[in-house]
Amino acid sequence: ADLFERTAEELARHGLSCECLGGGRLSHRPEERKIHVYGYSVGFGRADHAVTTEKLKAKYPDYEVTWADEGY
Repeated sequence: ADLFERTAEELARHGLSCECLGGGRLSHRPEERKIHVYGYSVGFGRADHAVTTEKLKAKYPDYEVTWADEGY
């Protein structure tokens, strides 16, 4: 929530707004080239991890990127 609030404030100074579509967590294991997206935000709910995963795969094509709805 703190990161979102800081980002929203910064954007507002430029006349922009944003909306949080949910949250979650990342497990990043660079030595194995793996990223796992999981969990949810207590305040914002669960993000669509499939969307997050596709964006990460595009940015990190040499990584194995997975997701699950389980976990916190």
